[in-house]
Amino acid sequence: MSGTATTGARLRAAAGANRWVVLFVLCVSLLLVALDATVLHVAVPAVTGDLRPSGVELLWIVDAYPLVCASLLILFGTLGDRVGRRRVLLIGYGLFGAASAVAAFADSPMVLIGARALLGVGGAMIMPATLSILRAVFPDRRERAVAIGVWTAVAAVGAAVGPVLGGFLVEHFWWGSVFLINIPLLAVLLPVGRILLPESKGPGDGPWDVLGALMAAAGVLGVVFGVKRFGAGEGLLSPATLGPLCLGAALLVLFVRRQRRRAHPLIDMRMFSRPTFSTSVGCIVLAMLALVGLELIAVQYLQLVLALSPLETGLRLLPLTFAAMAAGVTGSATLRRVGPRRMVSWGFVLTAVAVLLLVLMGQHDRPGLLTAGFVLLGFGLQTTLFGAYESMLSEAPADQAGGAAAIGETSYQLGAGMGIALLGSVMNAAYAPAVSSVKGVPPAAGSAAADSLGEAYQVAARLGGPAGDTLRNAARHSFVHGLHVTLLVSAALLLLGALAALRLPRVMECGVPGGEAAEEQPAVEDQAGAFESQPVRQPRPAPEPQLHKPPEQRRPQPRRAPEPHATAEAPLPAGRGRG
Repeated sequence: MSGTATTGARLRAAAGANRWVVLFVLCVSLLLVALDATVLHVAVPAVTGDLRPSGVELLWIVDAYPLVCASLLILFGTLGDRVGRRRVLLIGYGLFGAASAVAAFADSPMVLIGARALLGVGGAMIMPATLSILRAVFPDRRERAVAIGVWTAVAAVGAAVGPVLGGFLVEHFWWGSVFLINIPLLAVLLPVGRILLPESKGPGDGPWDVLGALMAAAGVLGVVFGVKRFGAGEGLLSPATLGPLCLGAALLVLFVRRQRRRAHPLIDMRMFSRPTFSTSVGCIVLAMLALVGLELIAVQYLQLVLALSPLETGLRLLPLTFAAMAAGVTGSATLRRVGPRRMVSWGFVLTAVAVLLLVLMGQHDRPGLLTAGFVLLGFGLQTTLFGAYESMLSEAPADQAGGAAAIGETSYQLGAGMGIALLGSVMNAAYAPAVSSVKGVPPAAGSAAADSLGEAYQVAARLGGPAGDTLRNAARHSFVHGLHVTLLVSAALLLLGALAALRLPRVMECGVPGGEAAEEQPAVEDQAGAFESQPVRQPRPAPEPQLHKPPEQRRPQPRRAPEPHATAEAPLPAGRGRG
């Protein structure tokens, strides 16, 4: 017995020494996916000039990746729990690399659309696998909080660096280079991941619910597609919006009912009955709803109102990125000090304060105000996301880490799509009326200018003269007014999130020795140097002192028999203390 325990301790020590290397590999994986989500945005004009796609084809070139990725997160997250998370991640590496090569040398819009869709499949395999492997490699919640902080900081860096890197590559090379940069990194990640990453999975009881996985994928696809159509300007009651929304919602309802009836569900819906889990998911949706819509409008404001170049716009947004990185790195210490409830609530409140500060922006550049607002915005929002992700992942059972990670990433994508749709609609409602009826401007020109500020500038240039100047000034004024209204709505949503976060636990519960950390030892080293998932039994710890523990954590100790010849222990009478 002692030999087995010694071997188990030695193997666990070997695994523990490498967990920070595992975290580095996972973060590089996440960085690739986060970069690819935004790196194409600045290359759209070059793609349009080269491939000459139609309006619908261009829409699918941009949207194929996030739509496919969001719809398949639950499918591949739960599949990783069943067949192995490392296995799914490595296959995702291969698909991502192959799709990147096809996208880089695409010679037609349809080829590029197909490559972007395949990139979405690879991204859906990579994203939940990174978070679920992180959950397995760091069973101790204190260390896991540090790892999640680094993970969220890397995600923020990838999303912010994508447009800057894409602009540099398009300017110096060609648009396909934004995809080609993935291949050298993946060529290194694939063998390194095969050697270093641990394999872990759930118990795998019962058959995998293929029909349920497809229902979840189709349901999420319908909802996300409908939300994106609404955000692109389609009416809520138009067939292009209402049809996918209703079909997707119906499939998700059927999916939930199916999971509740099955003995071995893909996702244990009882997780949502836990206030910590459901509240964390809701906070992620609200945070992303505010962030993505604000980022989109802020970029338009910087470029169209303040007339900054794309490079200057990227530099203005860097303080937001650095603040988000700082919040991720310091998140673990903050969580231990103030607890999940105050951390997430204060993060929402700080973000709302930043949004209200940005209401002071006008038609003239105020760099100090913008920098202060972006720093508060980045730090507050990343604090919120860190606390919500950490609480959600820690609340989920270890054997369902892939499903929990997929739920978190799906809520992230849904929040982003809803943010663009909702805040974009508020912006259009506040902007369009004043622009469509400008005195001295033909009604047709005013109607076209009401679509967007960029369109208004083009119409004003075609009109020329006093009418063009009048339309340009009216559009600028109306855009700034719409920006202020949108910021106020966003602040209200953030304060709603602060109230919702009050359902989270007051303190960070890290368990007791022999608890979660001893329950799961997922990573042990085999003779080849790789890690395989094997449970390791640990000897039962000695009884701990009970003096300074709260009553609910005290474990009753056997009472000594009062008489030397007693053969059985009598139960303690109710209301009596120990003898």
